[in-house]
Amino acid sequence: MFEGKCYAESWPLRTAFVISRGVRTEAWVVVVELSAEGVTGVGECTPYPRYGESVESVLAEISSVLPALGEGLSREQLQETLPAGAARNAIDCALEDWQRKKSGSVLGHPGWLPTVQTLVIDEPQAMAQAARAAVASGVTVLKLKLDGQRVLERVAAVRTAAPSSQLVIDANESWTEQGLPELCAALAEQGVDMLEQPLPAGEDTYLGEFPHPLPICADESCHTRADLPRLKPLYDMVNIKLDKAGGIREAEALAEAARAQGFAVMLGCMLCTSRAIRAAWRLGEQARFVDLDGPTWLAKDVDPLRFADGGVYWT
Repeated sequence: MFEGKCYAESWPLRTAFVISRGVRTEAWVVVVELSAEGVTGVGECTPYPRYGESVESVLAEISSVLPALGEGLSREQLQETLPAGAARNAIDCALEDWQRKKSGSVLGHPGWLPTVQTLVIDEPQAMAQAARAAVASGVTVLKLKLDGQRVLERVAAVRTAAPSSQLVIDANESWTEQGLPELCAALAEQGVDMLEQPLPAGEDTYLGEFPHPLPICADESCHTRADLPRLKPLYDMVNIKLDKAGGIREAEALAEAARAQGFAVMLGCMLCTSRAIRAAWRLGEQARFVDLDGPTWLAKDVDPLRFADGGVYWT
């Protein structure tokens, strides 16, 4: 049915993106185009080495499925053909985009979603300065990337610079069990609203051994619905990303199952262009936190959404 192609793109960042795992100066994405009946659907994914992915491996996965898509492989069959991950996400988003364009349906999405703005790891005063600039632009929720060093010092600097802002912290698996309950209590006292993935995925059972004075969110530990039973005693929230879930279908099913099991939901993204944010948009309507600021790190964007006033506008 579909004629398809896939290719990689490199998007330079406007400034270095520094997290506990390293530094990035460009975003590599893989794009899928599927054409049929004079309509082309486009999907995008971000291969992530943390999950064993590379641009080359994702392109190979997608290329292996293109012949089957030409023979009528459905979105339902795609879920069984490829595992959850970036490759399946790009194809699923392209199929969704094709269906929407073919039907001529009106999206029906809100014209605006709130989003956090990420502050990368830096010296405390530099993070404070970045916080002040974000607040001046209308941002109300700041997401602090932190490693295990100078945590309270950095948080205190940002809290002083942005006394009225909500704060969430993303440790990207870089903390240890030692002193974690006391650190969580101190963060709660500083008015931090949520802590994301403090311990490595698969080494996080300690989270079930102490009361949480602030919500703890699973990111690297949560990919699909199959993860939820293990996470239930450990986490209060899950971060859903299309690239982890392997597409819109699983992401929506994961959100529904998570809420049914008592988890709050965060919607996240990778470093990406606005194409990927458009695909994830409707999941943001019921999320407790929305983290869709990936395109704001690019030096330039494609089909750009507008980021202003603490949110992102569908344009």
